Amino acid sequence: MSRPRIVIVGAGFAGYRTARTLSRLTRGRAHITLLNPTDYFLYLPLLPQVAAGILEPRRVTVSLSDTLPHVRLVLGGADRIDLDERTVHYTGPEGEEGTLAYDRLVLAAGSVNKLLPIPGVAEHAHGFRGLPEALYLRDHVTRQVELAAAADDAKTCAARCTFVVVGAGYTGTEVAAHGQMFTDAQVRRHPLRRGMRPRWMLLDVAPRVLPEMDPKLSATADRVLRQRGVDVRMGTSVKEATHDGVLLTDGEFVDTRTLVWCVGVRPDPLVESLGLPMEKGRLLVDPQLQVPGRPEVFSCGDVAAVPDLEKPGGYTPMTAQHAWRQGRIAAENVAASLGLGGARKPYRHRDLGFVVDLGGAKAAANPLGVTLSGVPAGAVTRGYHLAAMPGNRVRVAADWLLDAVLPRQAVQLGLVRSWSVPLDTSSPEVARVPGGPGPRQGTSARSGPGAAIETDTQGGGTGTDTQGGGTGAGPEGARAGDEPAKGRPGPAQAGPRPGSGPAVLRPFESDTAKGRPAGATTTNQPAEATATHQPGGEPAKNQPGGEPAKNQPGGEPAKNQPGGEPAKNQPGGEPAKNQPGGEPAKNQPGGEPAKNQPGGEPAKNQPGGEPAKNQPVGGSQDVAGPPPPDDQPPPGPGTSPGPVKRTDAPDDSAKGDS
Repeated sequence: MSRPRIVIVGAGFAGYRTARTLSRLTRGRAHITLLNPTDYFLYLPLLPQVAAGILEPRRVTVSLSDTLPHVRLVLGGADRIDLDERTVHYTGPEGEEGTLAYDRLVLAAGSVNKLLPIPGVAEHAHGFRGLPEALYLRDHVTRQVELAAAADDAKTCAARCTFVVVGAGYTGTEVAAHGQMFTDAQVRRHPLRRGMRPRWMLLDVAPRVLPEMDPKLSATADRVLRQRGVDVRMGTSVKEATHDGVLLTDGEFVDTRTLVWCVGVRPDPLVESLGLPMEKGRLLVDPQLQVPGRPEVFSCGDVAAVPDLEKPGGYTPMTAQHAWRQGRIAAENVAASLGLGGARKPYRHRDLGFVVDLGGAKAAANPLGVTLSGVPAGAVTRGYHLAAMPGNRVRVAADWLLDAVLPRQAVQLGLVRSWSVPLDTSSPEVARVPGGPGPRQGTSARSGPGAAIETDTQGGGTGTDTQGGGTGAGPEGARAGDEPAKGRPGPAQAGPRPGSGPAVLRPFESDTAKGRPAGATTTNQPAEATATHQPGGEPAKNQPGGEPAKNQPGGEPAKNQPGGEPAKNQPGGEPAKNQPGGEPAKNQPGGEPAKNQPGGEPAKNQPGGEPAKNQPVGGSQDVAGPPPPDDQPPPGPGTSPGPVKRTDAPDDSAKGDS
């Protein structure tokens, strides 16, 4: 008799707990497959400490392969689920497609950033849902403080040292609290202009900080934030985000280069494609976490609308505590449906309390209903996190100890760029890379700002973040549009960046050309045509396709590199030498300059690189090059591709990004 096949989609709090419990219950009597974009479980509550430089990134991750015995890990994101055929179609990290068949399916895909139709937010804000976003924020904040310390005028210094966080839920409150401590520690080593210090703003339309928590804990968090210097503004949010700052709903314009979006989350759009009953974007399930009418399908976590038996008529909120507990119940009920466990049971919960880490020794907590603040709350909060983490406890405790006795290392690693972590992404846990796979099939239209307008403003995205997010911003303005294909390299897209739309916020984010092959152009920049009719064929400086990168012999782009010379005898490449229309033989009049001549100087005794006989002066070789970007006219006649002038000059670095 063949073993039943169980497929689990997602390895967040719900999916990871389901896989771990099923592995223990089935003991090899079932094929368990876990489909997830990454090979780790992310402990989200400690992510603000990664952004603040307290914990190293790997401390908050737990290896799936090492901690889930008897579970097969498949890397990829689910694109489509065929309920009738009982198959899950997915795309792997390198673009490969695959299919998983199942007898039991557990949907625990989690949630993504919640967007609201506010002009400029999708372009100028960054979320806080995954490890790449935390790494980007740490680098970005460090860079802004360093640039502010070197700024020549007070206005620029103040703008770079102003950080706006929208959403006063768990995540937003902790980001603002840790961020203020982080930047204060930096300016002690990089003093700003006299009388200036970093300014963190926390905005929310709710009447108080942490509106979903007990009022006493809310008051404690508010007091700590204000004492630390955070500008807390309740009843206020962002009306419009621009390149230079944000316009608030009270009419004030705040100059800033940083907008952190912690408004909340919405269920992963994958479940919307199933055609099953939904509740505000979440899949309706019964108390046993089973989908009505589909006995082989279970769901838990943020994508599931689980009836709250403690509050009849309501549904459990989208928090990590509920997702973790639902994962265990889902596993037990799946095993019971296969005859591998006991009887099915409904999901019931009892609140054990909440904890909010405010940085240092400060925290707000109410374990078992006992309200705590200050050092006792800090001890309880860190003890709770160590007990709840499924791994890395010793490493996390060691990092906390080192942070207490040593200064933090505030350096820019530059591993994650702005365009890698756009706000309107369906996979916040994965940073976008050039050449990566495209968006999910069938759900891409609901992964961008267009989905935000439809679901988040029509009752489809009322969830908080995984830790219990805030209520965020108001519905002013509108922005629509679908998410373009992810990760297309260079000229294949309408712009110099891969990723989703205008996610690059400042020119500072461009990659530099250091360490590239001779004359290689900047990555993802289409090659422009070189000027003709120049002696020796050298393009004129400051002209399109002008002076090659300095210190590169001849400035000729490396072959087969982006923006470089196409391979000979390849479609669109350079014709073979001595062929009609091809390149003249070396050391011939007008031919390729003699080797070992600095700067590509023509062979001696050749007057300025005289063209070959019977060839028009400055004539084009008609070498095909990469297509121009959509916003640029195509190269005219008599031009050929050449080296691109660098666009990441040092003087642009002072502009920063947001």
